Amino acid sequence: MPEETPQSKPPACAICGKPVDPAFKPFCSKRCANLDLHRWLNGSYVIAGEPIDPSDEDAPPSGDEES
Repeated sequence: MPEETPQSKPPACAICGKPVDPAFKPFCSKRCANLDLHRWLNGSYVIAGEPIDPSDEDAPPSGDEES
């Protein structure tokens, strides 16, 4: 009896789950690509990191201070 191989699913759109269009990979359409870009630009997506103290924004980075 031959072993069954799992069916590989086509990649799904990162926004809506529809099949990916190679022209807009990893999305299915320009609309989903634009939705993702909008989420990045308005701050819905963030990359985890150390919290920033707003009062330190104008201060030079540590180690670059001149004596």
